[in-house]
Amino acid sequence: MKPGPWTCRRRAPLKRSRILHMALMGASDPSGEAEASKEKPFLLRALQITLVVSLYWVTSISMVFLNKYLLDSPSLQLDTPIFVTFYQCLVTTLLCKSLSIVAACCPGAMDFPTLRLDLRVTRSVLPLSVVFIGMITFNNLCLKYVGVAFYNVGRSLTTVFNVLLSYLLLKQTTSFYALLTCGIIIGGFWLGVDQEGAEGTLSWTGTIFGVLASLCVSLNAIYTKKVLPAVDGSIWRLTFYNNVNACVLFLPLFLLLGELQTLRDFSQLGSAHFWGMMTLGGLFGFAIGYVTGLQIKFTSPLTHNVSGTTKACAQTVLAVLYYEETKSFLWWTSNMMVLGGSSAYTWVRGWEMKKIQEEPSPKEDEKSSMGV
Repeated sequence: MKPGPWTCRRRAPLKRSRILHMALMGASDPSGEAEASKEKPFLLRALQITLVVSLYWVTSISMVFLNKYLLDSPSLQLDTPIFVTFYQCLVTTLLCKSLSIVAACCPGAMDFPTLRLDLRVTRSVLPLSVVFIGMITFNNLCLKYVGVAFYNVGRSLTTVFNVLLSYLLLKQTTSFYALLTCGIIIGGFWLGVDQEGAEGTLSWTGTIFGVLASLCVSLNAIYTKKVLPAVDGSIWRLTFYNNVNACVLFLPLFLLLGELQTLRDFSQLGSAHFWGMMTLGGLFGFAIGYVTGLQIKFTSPLTHNVSGTTKACAQTVLAVLYYEETKSFLWWTSNMMVLGGSSAYTWVRGWEMKKIQEEPSPKEDEKSSMGV
């Protein structure tokens, strides 16, 4: 019997190449987008989106400024970036486990997966954890050596690495318009580096860490898609195992780099204010994963990218005002090139995906020509 128009079809499993492509290009599974949210009153939906986007902005910007304080504050004078990153991972691990216990004790209170440490899963997640450690460590090291105002430009090559890795790993070519936007991003990056040098504030160390962070962000997207099946597709389980692995792997780095002795000599080691700020940094690190997922849920992956780009612009302006910096016209131009190129890439990718979805497949053309 031929399937009728209302017959439900089972979705075909995604191939590994398709999963990697989705990870690299920031695309979601098109077949699932049709089953989006049920219709809600416009005002209610607008209010929800406004609150979620505002929460994402506040959490993300606060986390950057707080991390800058912990990593490079003249009042703290604490040179232990590995320990700061380790402590934030430890806070995230403890929060995940605590929420899991609360969810188990009060099933109706909240929805959170049960977390039990499985060594087999830990080993499966380990390759991703290595990339994850590189991503958060290089992010923090970049922020330590460059100003908050230059931070976004310093880490702006993620999109470029996405395109590069999509070609190297998937042999996936990129359209001329998408490549043109990448060219704008690269041009903005180099102009920003040039202007930082002209103003005498350039840190090549921080810039290199920023480039490495961008590469790790792209690799993290790939490995996340590959490792998710090992944790039953649960982002919270993946977060838990990632941070457990990170805590273990950070310990030898912490000792080898001599940060233990630096921490012992730290004058504010017994300060409640210091540990409060450290813990708050860990809370923000945990929260950013939640609010990012929340923003994607209430909007879309493409809208999330646009929101992130706009947030980066606001963060740059706030940093210049807060630190009372004076920047040249070309410096601002470099930021606009990076942000404009990133926004344009998001728009081009969205337009190309929509165009592909609207084009009928060859099988559908064949059926329509046969009158089926």
